[in-house]
Amino acid sequence: MTHVVTESCIACRFTDCVSVCPVNCFKGGENFIVIDPDECIDCGVCIPECPVEAIYADTDLPEEQRRFLDINRQLAAQWAPITDKEPPLATAETYRHQKDKLGLLEGRP
Repeated sequence: MTHVVTESCIACRFTDCVSVCPVNCFKGGENFIVIDPDECIDCGVCIPECPVEAIYADTDLPEEQRRFLDINRQLAAQWAPITDKEPPLATAETYRHQKDKLGLLEGRP
């Protein structure tokens, strides 16, 4: 089992979750972060840290977010690890509550 970063993170890129991860399984892109499913130990400490509620256990993914399981896997293979908390994007507050942001994802597979 793994955890998955979903659409709510796009164009926000809050990294509060990164700083609590005991195995450094997060990978960072320009406007999104993902969890490497091969590195995630399924501890769940990242879930309550996300201010936009973008992280789910793969077994708890809402149906409309299921595609993010593959997106996380594909992008984790391409992006570099991110291990420290960084400031959110300047667009974070603008996009924080917006739905249907997949088209905004930079570096999309």
